[in-house]
Amino acid sequence: MSTGTPEFQEHTDNSTDVSEPRRFRVLLHNDHFTTMEFVVEILESVFNKNAPEATRIMLSVHKQGIGVCGVFTAEVAETKVAIVHHLARKRNFPLRCSMEEAT
Repeated sequence: MSTGTPEFQEHTDNSTDVSEPRRFRVLLHNDHFTTMEFVVEILESVFNKNAPEATRIMLSVHKQGIGVCGVFTAEVAETKVAIVHHLARKRNFPLRCSMEEAT
């Protein structure tokens, strides 16, 4: 006996693999002109680091020549690099920021 509602069989295609987006490390590079205070300011404002974490990364940049600010998708990493360069140029600092694929 029919209840008046048609029966549906849902078909899902599970053959499509969805992979995680590639991730990129954003790096700050040491120079002899950009102040430590400005680097901390960048880490706090652009990368949302708290003061102790920003200071730790700044010291890594100062002592090792490079510091990791975070790991992001490509678009976010590119945007953060551009923002850092814009803010540094605005303040006449030669601060370099780059990105590399995280492994």
